[in-house]
Amino acid sequence: MSYDLVVIGTGPGGYVCAIRAAQLGLKTAVVEKRATHGGTCLNVGCIPSKALLHASEAFEEASKHFADMGVMVSTPELDLAKMMTFKQDGVDGNTKGVEFLLKKNGIDAYRGTARLAGAGRVEVLSEDGGNQLLETKNVVIATGSDVTKLPGVTIDETVVVSSTGALALDKVPGKMLIIGAGVIGLELGSVWRRLGSEVTMVEYLDRILPGMDGEVGKQFQRILGKQGIQFKLSSKVTGVAVADGAATVTVEPAAGGEAETLQADVVLVAIGRVPYTEGLGLETVGVGLDNKGRIQTDSHYATNVTGIYAIGDVIAGPMLAHKAEDEGVAVAELLAGQSGHVNYGVIPNVVYTYPEVASVGKTEEELKKDGIAYNSGKFPFTANGRAKVNHTTDGFVKILADATTDRVLGVHIVGADAGNLIAEVAVAMEFGASAEDVARTCHAHPTLTEAVKEAALAVGKRAIHI
Repeated sequence: MSYDLVVIGTGPGGYVCAIRAAQLGLKTAVVEKRATHGGTCLNVGCIPSKALLHASEAFEEASKHFADMGVMVSTPELDLAKMMTFKQDGVDGNTKGVEFLLKKNGIDAYRGTARLAGAGRVEVLSEDGGNQLLETKNVVIATGSDVTKLPGVTIDETVVVSSTGALALDKVPGKMLIIGAGVIGLELGSVWRRLGSEVTMVEYLDRILPGMDGEVGKQFQRILGKQGIQFKLSSKVTGVAVADGAATVTVEPAAGGEAETLQADVVLVAIGRVPYTEGLGLETVGVGLDNKGRIQTDSHYATNVTGIYAIGDVIAGPMLAHKAEDEGVAVAELLAGQSGHVNYGVIPNVVYTYPEVASVGKTEEELKKDGIAYNSGKFPFTANGRAKVNHTTDGFVKILADATTDRVLGVHIVGADAGNLIAEVAVAMEFGASAEDVARTCHAHPTLTEAVKEAALAVGKRAIHI
């Protein structure tokens, strides 16, 4: 078969790229090694984790907070198997939806492992040993990422688990130890803490959420600590010994010092992800990699080999599904002769715990490092009417604006529904808005969005409700 474009991988970047290319008239095919489309995100990442976050939040609400609102129910009982079915129903609905969209757009889907077999050729090896050769003008590599391994620690997905195993436990662990206090560790730790596990997080750095705004990290850690999650910062795991269905974990200070041992029923390794390029045949065709194993591309997502492009987690930039989607659209439009573009300065990042954490643009630390003068406006949810009445007052909104032009440079939110609140300021930043523009935009009352308006007012030191 001959195509204008073959996309390898049908995660958010790959399937979106294929659909946009088909919309633009390119004869398009996709190759997917999983039995279902959607990549890590839909199958064992973003979607199933959000299902468990939602379900565990509901369980905790019913267990601890319904009575505060006058809703009297008997003590809830956890049916973990049914909760996992709820999760899987959501996964199935999303993956089948992608399959439908590919068919709707006339995209040919091949099952198997793809390998670059030379200029304009992609070999597809199926599980039964058969293979097909696809001829194509262009290839987009969208194979995503894999779990980062911790040297000396074997992941068995039973006692020592990756994020995949942590989404499929058949019982609530009495004690869970999480290696890494980034987004994945915090989200999954929140799930199992709500369901009854005693959660301890070990982080090599002296803070949680590396890369996010420092003030956000500090306040969020305090909030999670009150919820019951324990933290061991500036610490490193030097060994995990598994025996009799449990683990003994050796932890030392990151700077060196006396070791201690911790017991855990489940150990989650959540120290990040690495680009997945294994078996693609990149070396066969000469595609270049950088020193982190990512595929090197130019500003138009082209590799050093003509006709081969790459997007998403396999290239530089944040490993976020929506970043991959936008890159998929951009490269499809570029291949069709249009002007595809991604604004990397306005890519939101969300932690779907409770409360949520969301950010877009620059942190205070980045602005200081770059020598950019800025003004900061902050508004706490304790002063927001809707948050007060809902008893969801943890957190704040912080807006950073250029000291000279007032243009919004970064926004950071800790609070209920922060992942949705961040969209407003992302749009504002995309259009070059100033803090004054946000402040003078009428916001409905009573809503949590008023905290965004008040933070914008606070940039000019004229917030109303504090």
